[in-house]
Amino acid sequence: MSPLPADSGLRRRTGRTRLLTGALALTLMGVLAACGSSDESGTQDSAAQPSDGAFPAKVATKFGTVTVDEAPKRVVALGWGDAEAALSLGVQPVGASDWLAFGGDGLGPWAKGLYDKSPQKIGTLEPEYEKIAALKPDLILDTKSSGDQTRYDTLSKIAPTVGVPKGGDQYKISWAKQTTMVAQALGLSDDGEKLIAETEKKFTDAAKAHPEFKDKTITLGSRTASAWGAYVRGTGRVDFVERLGFENNPAIEAKAGSAFSVPVSEENLNLLDADLTVLAPIGVTAQKITSDPLFKAVPSVRKGHFVVFDDKNISSAFAMDSVLSVDYALEHVVPLFATALK
Repeated sequence: MSPLPADSGLRRRTGRTRLLTGALALTLMGVLAACGSSDESGTQDSAAQPSDGAFPAKVATKFGTVTVDEAPKRVVALGWGDAEAALSLGVQPVGASDWLAFGGDGLGPWAKGLYDKSPQKIGTLEPEYEKIAALKPDLILDTKSSGDQTRYDTLSKIAPTVGVPKGGDQYKISWAKQTTMVAQALGLSDDGEKLIAETEKKFTDAAKAHPEFKDKTITLGSRTASAWGAYVRGTGRVDFVERLGFENNPAIEAKAGSAFSVPVSEENLNLLDADLTVLAPIGVTAQKITSDPLFKAVPSVRKGHFVVFDDKNISSAFAMDSVLSVDYALEHVVPLFATALK
């Protein structure tokens, strides 16, 4: 993930869903007070035509139950993949964070063209609260983020904010849980369940097509310009491969803490060894990884049982882990895994 630091089917599905219908400046504080909190009633109008009786909607989060009294009209999506979750349900955020620096509308190729009007870009790790308040949102989505209390407290003074779920600190939330929470907040729980069921079937089909994945160990790592790391259970990447039958590297899990990844020193790079080792370059080229003598000495790498992502779209789809991006990842990542295991 950066904080370490459509296909035709997608277009059809999204179209069907639409048919289904830090101190702040004194000026900002005035705006925040006027906007209310997550416990207050809003004056929203529906942007997605939820079913009758969907509101008030309640969403359980780490910070307590958030109540959305009426269908949101102006949604700001700040969490990793939150904008894509909203778009998958036919709701277009007025503001969104571009975590993977796609540019444009902040979307990968699997979600291009889903906005009628480009959203206001909002910062990621340090969102511009003044800019958010100026958008006058009636709902803020921050389901996949750090889970920082101060961040949540500040956002919830602007508008009802759906933060991380319990146990979801440090980006530890799957695409399915994210979709469920966003759908609940938008009053579109039934649509969310349908999307999840469709996507889970694709995972099931992929796992059946590749029985060789079953119970194989896998390391999901990354390399930046200055460090190596590996991801732990509870993160989107690991959830993705576990659905396919893989087991996350036990040696990495033994070092897991509260963060979404663990550092791996060059002196201990053999920690990356598994039946399959997968690396994503972050701010470096794939060649920087594959040409490294220490990496080439890892047993799984010596045997050829490794994948280093050299296509930004594939790497980004795997990293984004949204209900939209996993379709793309299944199509492109699974064949890479299968080839590397042969």
